[in-house]
Amino acid sequence: MKYLGIMTLVIMVFGCAQKDATVGISSEDFAFDYDGKTIELFTLKNDNGLVCQLTNFGARVVSLYAPDKNGELGDVIVGYGSGKDFVEKKENFYGAVIGRYGNRIGNASFSIDGVEYPLEKNDGDNHLHGGTNGFHHQVWDVESASDSEVVFSLVSPDMETGYPGTVNVKVKYQLTDANELKIEYFATTDKKTVLNLTNHSYFNLKDGGRTSINDHLMYLNADYYTPVDGGLIPTGELASVAGTPFDFTTPTAIGDRVEADDVQLKVGNGYDHNWVLNTNNDAAVLAAKVVDPESGRVLEVYTNEPGVQFYGGNFLDGTIAGKNDIKYDFRGAFCLETQHFPDSPNKADFPDVFVNPGDEYHSVCIYKFDVEK
Repeated sequence: MKYLGIMTLVIMVFGCAQKDATVGISSEDFAFDYDGKTIELFTLKNDNGLVCQLTNFGARVVSLYAPDKNGELGDVIVGYGSGKDFVEKKENFYGAVIGRYGNRIGNASFSIDGVEYPLEKNDGDNHLHGGTNGFHHQVWDVESASDSEVVFSLVSPDMETGYPGTVNVKVKYQLTDANELKIEYFATTDKKTVLNLTNHSYFNLKDGGRTSINDHLMYLNADYYTPVDGGLIPTGELASVAGTPFDFTTPTAIGDRVEADDVQLKVGNGYDHNWVLNTNNDAAVLAAKVVDPESGRVLEVYTNEPGVQFYGGNFLDGTIAGKNDIKYDFRGAFCLETQHFPDSPNKADFPDVFVNPGDEYHSVCIYKFDVEK
C-alpha cells in the first residue's frame, strides 16, 4: 500500500485550564540568520492554555507544554532554546521534520528502474535522515502564520543530497481549541523517487529531560520488529518479539531489560529499532502508549504507517546543554518516529516507499496526551 502527502500529528491534553502568557521561549532567542534566511520562532496557543512552539529551521517542534496530574504545565520536548543553538550545536535532529528519507539507507545508495543513486555517507558507510543538509537543516519558507496555525514549505531540488526529482513539501501545524496539534505534510515529485517523512521529537514526560526515561512505562502494539546489523541496517528479517527484551505488548518500564544480554541491544547500545505495527495501517488503532508514573502524563501514538522507530536516547551523553541549560544525559529522552521501515528502498519485501509524479505522499501520525492520576 502506498501512502501518498499528509501527516497529521494530533496532541490532545486533558485537565488543563491554565492560561499563562509567559509560558515558553522568547522569540528574541530565535532571531538568527542562516543561509540567507531568518530563523524564527512561532508560538501557538489555544483557549485551554496549551502552548506549542515551532521554528522554521527544520520545521521543528521546539516545545510543547502539557499538564501533569496536578494540572501544572511542563515542557515535554527535549531540545535547544535558540535558533543559534540549533544551527551551531551538536545535531540530534531535535523536533525536526526528517527528509527526504527518515532513518537509514544501507550502503548510502538505492536503485530506481535500474539506475543507482549514491547518497551521502553520513553514518559510517550508510545514509541517515536525508544527509547533513536534509530537511532538518534547512530554513523553511513561512507561507502563513497566526496564533493557531503555521504553514511551512520547502522545495527540494532534483538530486539534492543524491535523491532524484524536484519535491515540493508543505507542512501545516495547527493548534485547535480541542487541544490538538495537527501536523499535515503534503508532498509531490516530478520524477520517481523515495520519500519517508517523519517527525523526530524527543520526549521526556516527567521533567523535560532532567532525568532518565527508563522508568516510563511503554506499550507497543507490535508482535515483530526488524533486527539490524552492526550499522543498524535491517537484515530483512521480521523477528518475533516474544520472549525477548523487545516485547512491549504489555506495558513495561523502558529500562527494565535495556541492559539484558541480547545481541540486538548491544548493537544498538539499547533500543534503536523499528517495530512492525499490528495496526494494519489504521490510524484509529493504538500503536504505542507511554506513561510516566510520577507526573501522570500519558502519550499515545496512532499512525497509518507500518512501523515505528523507538529510540531510547542512547547517543545523548550529557556534554551539550539544551533548554534551561539542561544537559541531556544518556537515555534522558525517547523518540517514537512513525515511518516506513529503514532501508526499504533496498528491501523488496518491505513496504513500498517509491513515489511517482502525480502521486501525493500521505502519512498520518497522532500523538495524544492524557493524564493518569
